[in-house]
Amino acid sequence: MADHTSEKSAKAAAERVAAKRTKPREAAPKPQSGEAAHKPQSGKAAKPALLAGGNPQIARAEGDAPVQAYIAAMPGWKSDVGRRLDAIIARTVPGVHKAVKWNSPFYGIEGQGWFLSFHVFTRYVKVTFFRGSSLRPLPPGESKHKEVRYLDVYEDQLDEAQFAAWVRQASQLPGERM
Repeated sequence: MADHTSEKSAKAAAERVAAKRTKPREAAPKPQSGEAAHKPQSGKAAKPALLAGGNPQIARAEGDAPVQAYIAAMPGWKSDVGRRLDAIIARTVPGVHKAVKWNSPFYGIEGQGWFLSFHVFTRYVKVTFFRGSSLRPLPPGESKHKEVRYLDVYEDQLDEAQFAAWVRQASQLPGERM
């Protein structure tokens, strides 16, 4: 009788497995018209999502407005650093061309390419000089790319005079086409 019971229970288990395999999955309910795309807002613009390290996710766009949106979305003290970097660049290079690409602000000369960008990381803001190996003195951060040099800006540690000198030099070099 033990054999008959074990056969019966094995058959029942196999039927349950087969039923699960053939049972159609229930689809998630589809949102009503516009429901997922537009959440109710209380008069404030939605803050951009923060990616790894706190880097704001801003759509690719040309001009000052997306750069200012990026800076406003930078978390904590990094937003102040972003405002200072942007102000120094704009003061040093009148008419600088701005854009957000790859979730980073880019600065360049119209028709000549980009000379600088910056990006938020967990503990610092990384400034990239695309032709940094031509700057004097050299910015401290090395890159695997021969011409690129970096400056890591930590809270309250920006030498504004040196940064402005690098920006002035970088803006006079041929830019990167991206």
